[in-house]
Amino acid sequence: MIGRTAGSLLAVTLFAAAAGPAGHDNSALAVRLPSGAALPFWQASHAPRQWTAADARLGGLVTWRPGRPGIEWAMLPITGPGEAHALTLVLARIDPHVVSFHLEWDIERSWTIDRAGGSALALNAGMFVERLPWGWVLMDGRERLAPGHGPLSSALVGLADGRLVWIDGDDVSDWRGRAAKNVRFAFQSYPTLLAGDGAVPGALRDGTINVTHRDARLALGLDRQGRLLVAMTRLDVGLPGADRVPFGVTVPEMAAVMGALGAQHAMLLDGGISAQLAVADSSGVTREWKGLRKVPLALVVRAGAK
Repeated sequence: MIGRTAGSLLAVTLFAAAAGPAGHDNSALAVRLPSGAALPFWQASHAPRQWTAADARLGGLVTWRPGRPGIEWAMLPITGPGEAHALTLVLARIDPHVVSFHLEWDIERSWTIDRAGGSALALNAGMFVERLPWGWVLMDGRERLAPGHGPLSSALVGLADGRLVWIDGDDVSDWRGRAAKNVRFAFQSYPTLLAGDGAVPGALRDGTINVTHRDARLALGLDRQGRLLVAMTRLDVGLPGADRVPFGVTVPEMAAVMGALGAQHAMLLDGGISAQLAVADSSGVTREWKGLRKVPLALVVRAGAK
């Protein structure tokens, strides 16, 4: 697999170079239509500071397919500058009232979606520093790792009654003290893509963080209906193993994807070769988008509310 991916990486690098430059100022994203045309839905030079609703140009072209009860999933071809010339968005939308969420922690063996058998949906959770997740991790009321600190961090908290709570910023003190009684799980990640009511953080707009680096991305969000949103980018090039090559979009572009899908809050999860996702369709057949790296933490969704 490594050799095949290396060959694909070389071929895709040549492909990306031929696609042209990908500067931040001229960055734009569009949906690739069956006709071969492209329908733009975001441009850096006119980027909104806040997403107050889903973008009909993107949302109207998403065909949601039923998964297990409470879960929908979709695939949408998009295009952007340079190496993002041909990408697929893999999407999922989850109703927390119908399913149950679980964190899986495995520092020794590490986790991949090959171990997600029987789940309705599974993906790597958080950001990873060497063999550990970064920041706060709480499972079954027990704190495994203390909170991390940084203005662009966010946290997802799963309550004992099944509700989800989104925390913008690194202050988790309101939930940390009563975790054993009220919280089933929690984890942090970064950077924040959308905060408050769909606001794009200033650091994603003014270049405080790297806004030109491109990578395969995996993002998690919460929409205004309380549904959890998952979005992953995969390279869409007809070469063996090319879908796992870590080429893709920038951080501001991924914020735009989440905003256009209707997310109110959103954060990145570990992308690149860590990004992996499994979704069971309505017949129970699991569709997998594998990564190249084992990870220590996963978010697993099972059919049926707790």
